[in-house]
Amino acid sequence: MPSYENCPPIEPYCLTVIHPLSPSTSQLFQPFPSTRYNQGVYACRNTVYPMTYDIWPGDPHPLGATWDGKGVNFALFSENATAVHLCLFDEQGQETQIKLPELSNYVWHGYIPGLAPGQQYAYRVEGPHEPGEGQRFNHHKLLLDPYARAIAGDIQHGAGIFSYPIGELNNVDRDLEQSELDSVELMPHCVVVDTTFDWEGDRHPQTAWHETIIYEAHVKGLTQQHPQVPEKLRGTYAGVGHPAMIAHLKTLGVTAIELLPVHHFTGHPGHLVNAGLRNYWGYDSIGYFAPYSEYSADGRHGEQVREFKEMVKALHQEGIEVILDVVYNHTGEGNQLGPTLAFRGIDNEAYYRLVEDLPRYYMDFYRLRQFAKRLPSSGAQAHYG
Repeated sequence: MPSYENCPPIEPYCLTVIHPLSPSTSQLFQPFPSTRYNQGVYACRNTVYPMTYDIWPGDPHPLGATWDGKGVNFALFSENATAVHLCLFDEQGQETQIKLPELSNYVWHGYIPGLAPGQQYAYRVEGPHEPGEGQRFNHHKLLLDPYARAIAGDIQHGAGIFSYPIGELNNVDRDLEQSELDSVELMPHCVVVDTTFDWEGDRHPQTAWHETIIYEAHVKGLTQQHPQVPEKLRGTYAGVGHPAMIAHLKTLGVTAIELLPVHHFTGHPGHLVNAGLRNYWGYDSIGYFAPYSEYSADGRHGEQVREFKEMVKALHQEGIEVILDVVYNHTGEGNQLGPTLAFRGIDNEAYYRLVEDLPRYYMDFYRLRQFAKRLPSSGAQAHYG
C-alpha cells in the first residue's frame, strides 16, 4: 500500500477506464496539480493512484441517460464527432471524464454499473472546428445532453460559453476563430433521474373541442401572488397544482391550462444580463425533455421531474388538461454569434438546418438569407456579447 505521507491532496486528474470485453486499459488525464481533496486520489511526485470505473458497451437506444436499477446507460447522437467524453460530477462539482467506447449508427454509447439517480453529468465532444463548413466542435465547452430528463441549475452568462473570442467586436469574422476558455464554471449539469411514478390510473380528460376553454399562463406569474397558495410553493409547478389554484381555474370554467415555456431554457442571456434583467418568458429552450428547474419547489437535482408530474396528475384529477407552449423554431444557442451550450457543440451540422451554400450561417425562413453576410456586424452582437 503506497504511503500518502507528505503528499498534497489533489482532485482526480487520471481516470482508468476498464473495458470488460478488452484486456486493454486506457487513461485520460486532466491538468495537474490542484490543492483540493477529492475521493481519495493523491499524487506524490510523479506517482498517481487513480480511481477506476468499469464502462461496458451499453446500448445506442434510448438516447439520453437511462437508469435500469443497476447502472446507467448513456447514449448521444453525433454524426460528425471524432470522440465523445462523458463528464461525471461529484457532490463538490469535480469533473471526471470518460470516453464513450462504442459507436452505433452515429450514436455514441456506454454503460456504467453502479451509477444511480441524482448523478450529475454532461459531455465534451471532439471533432473538426471548421465554422465555414458548418462544423463548430470545441472540446473546451461543457455540453448539455439534448435528451436529459433534468438539468440542475441555470446557464450563467460569460465569455466561456462562447466558442469564439467575443471581445473582438471589430472582427466581423470572429466566429470563425476558436476560444480555448473552458465553460465548466458557467454551465449547469444534467441529472440522471428515476422515471418511475405512480400515476394512480391517470387519464387525459379529453374534453371535446367545442367545450374547451384554454387559460394561457406563466408558471411563476400565475402563482407568485396568489394569497391562498403557500409562499414556498408560489412560482412553482407545485403552486400550479395546489388545490387553491385549481379551484380558481375551475371557478373560471377553465378546462385546459396552457403553460408558457417550461422546457429548460437560458435564463440569463447576455443582452438581458447587461441590462440587469433576466429571461422571464422562457422562449430560449435548450433542454426539451427537462422541466425548467427554477420552477421547482422540491429541488433542482431531479426533484423537478416528479413535481411536474404531480402537477399534471392533480390537474387531470380535476378535469383540467395541460397544454405546453413549445419553441422549436430556434434554441437558446441563437445564430452563429450565440453561445455553445448543447446542439451546436455536439454536431452543429446535424442538429441545425444550415444555409446550403453558406453553412457558416443558419437557415432563416423570413428571407434573411441575403442578410447573412452582414450578420456579424449587425445588432446580433448586442444580443449575445
